[in-house]
Amino acid sequence: MDLSTTYLGLPLAHPFVVGASPLADDLDSARRLEDHGAAAIVLRSLFEEQITMAESGRIHGMEPFEKVFAGVLSDFLPAASYILSPDAYLEHVRQLKAALKIPVIASLNGITAESWFSFAGRIAQAGADALELNMYEVVTDADVPAAAVERRICDVVIQLRREVQIPIAVKLSPFFTAFGHMAHRVDEAGADGLVLFNRFYQPDIDIRTVKAVPRVSLSSNAELLLRLRWAAILRGRVRASLAITGGVATPADGIKAILAGADVVQLVSALLRHGAPYLLSMREGLVRWMESKGLVSIGEARGLVSLERSQDPAAFERGNYIRMLQEFTGDEKTL
Repeated sequence: MDLSTTYLGLPLAHPFVVGASPLADDLDSARRLEDHGAAAIVLRSLFEEQITMAESGRIHGMEPFEKVFAGVLSDFLPAASYILSPDAYLEHVRQLKAALKIPVIASLNGITAESWFSFAGRIAQAGADALELNMYEVVTDADVPAAAVERRICDVVIQLRREVQIPIAVKLSPFFTAFGHMAHRVDEAGADGLVLFNRFYQPDIDIRTVKAVPRVSLSSNAELLLRLRWAAILRGRVRASLAITGGVATPADGIKAILAGADVVQLVSALLRHGAPYLLSMREGLVRWMESKGLVSIGEARGLVSLERSQDPAAFERGNYIRMLQEFTGDEKTL
């Protein structure tokens, strides 16, 4: 049974990768993930704000100690509160590369084309096999048009591509008017992979304190369908590798991701719930399913339910939408 796949040009033993998270924050945990069969590890993100504060003492061009910016920057963590400083992050990459045989993928989280990009070169020099760029931004300025947001993201990818030779994956949100077009633009800008999708952590409101409060919850497979849909749409239409992250809770979810067209499946919440041994459960579930279908390689399964297999993808999408609504009777048994 051949479970091997390729992601960002990196050969992997199977499609199950540890996604960006605290799971590999220390060497022992990373070794345990490798021992239980992780195909690769994506590290937690290093933030643009950490890097610019360490290198220039500024956040988005603003001095934290100037009174005029104090209110604006009060929501950002002080440098000492981050789990890893920029220098510690580099050392962590070096240690993991020395200790592990599987690929180590670093992660940068940022939104602007500032000087922090130069840090990507230092990450590559530390030995990272690839870099995941997490483009996390909620645009609150109603005067900023969609085209400007898309252009800024593509410019970031183009500039980062100039800084490093290692592969780059771009982790995007699905909230674009025409996500397929945006995926093409990022692909053409030089991304080696697309990660579908970023989870937006939306704050709750505490009615006692009358303040917004952060809420972090683990994902469930209720979030998977949107990711499956876009992996299925993009399969065969972009050069970049495809990764699905978020909503993969069971081996069946992982199989669905592959059928939709994913090259790899990133796991975080499932491992936080069940521990590193769950990686083996994911692989065993995939093997049993492939045996039941008479498949001998991942390549035979990948994209079997993608729109690449449809003669007219637009008609397929619209037809299934109409069918779903017309056949729905309100009875839970039809769901």
